Amino acid sequence: MKIEEEIEQKQFANEYVKVGINIMFTASFLIHKNTQLLKPFGISIQQFNILRILRGLHPEPATIKLLTRRMIDKTSNASRLVERLRQKGLVERHECEFDRRKVDIFITKSGLELVNEASITLEATDQILHPISEEEAKTLNTILDKLRG
Repeated sequence: MKIEEEIEQKQFANEYVKVGINIMFTASFLIHKNTQLLKPFGISIQQFNILRILRGLHPEPATIKLLTRRMIDKTSNASRLVERLRQKGLVERHECEFDRRKVDIFITKSGLELVNEASITLEATDQILHPISEEEAKTLNTILDKLRG
């Protein structure tokens, strides 16, 4: 459905305004779909992102600083997210005995199992993107990368 129909707006000031609104609307749409798919796992999109980063580093640890740098949502509080994941038994925090300010974050076996299961479930959102061809997806990725400079 066209953005004009989705938000019931007949016209935009120009195509740049329209594309900005369209990108934000589409991002919100994808976030909502992913949020619904993650509900049964009891984790948020941001927590899932942390678990995916840790899975990619496993068996090596990550620091809060590294997690913050690599997260998709740069407004998220990585320390708070890690603490919630720790309370759920999905990650462990290990303080460095030589530098108490440094904390290593490890994904647990339960965390690995959950992120693997959730990843399979989230593959359903990939189907949402299949109306565009792989070549169109490459072009869109190039354009989005260019927008971020």
